Amino acid sequence: MQTTSIKLDGRLSACAELVRRCKTVADIGTDHGLLPCFLWQNGWSDIIASDINQNPLNSARETIERYGAGGVKPVLSNGFENLPPRDDIIIAGMGGETILEILSGCKYKDENTRFILQPMTRHEELRRGLYALGFEIIEEVFAVSGKKFYTVIYARFTGNKCEIDEIFAFFGKQKNPVYIKSQSEKIKKLAKGDRRYSALAAKIWTLSGI
Repeated sequence: MQTTSIKLDGRLSACAELVRRCKTVADIGTDHGLLPCFLWQNGWSDIIASDINQNPLNSARETIERYGAGGVKPVLSNGFENLPPRDDIIIAGMGGETILEILSGCKYKDENTRFILQPMTRHEELRRGLYALGFEIIEEVFAVSGKKFYTVIYARFTGNKCEIDEIFAFFGKQKNPVYIKSQSEKIKKLAKGDRRYSALAAKIWTLSGI
């Protein structure tokens, strides 16, 4: 058992900072289990580390044992299938479409549950899907890890299903200029091969000067 403190990269640190104190937590798709063990080291006591596959869950078990994180329980689960209700739910390190698929099977949705989502790809698809499923984005945090940058989304379930406009789909509540520039360049590239994005690209260039 190690007694050293776990150090998270910028991506996982941003996720951890959105987790509320004194709340029950589930990390879905935990992989190596570092984030749940970090939370345990920093005062959380009721944490589930879950994964759909046995191999990553075994890796999480090894991390739990290495750090003596007795408050972290490993659970084999396909999304929410084997999970009890949790206050704060983390789904990080997956594509936006995979996160949506997991959320569509969530059985424990109410306005008091906090969903902390970190998409690796397809941010716009995730935002569209969240609102289509009845979620609302409350906050987005910009994170940097190495030479890569990420958005971390804090959302809650309201039950109010709606469509969002394309500008919000691509930018959400992010204010960071690096993120905004990157998404603007993405739209510019999409517009070259798909006329559906041409009007959006023109609107964004007018608003931002990019």
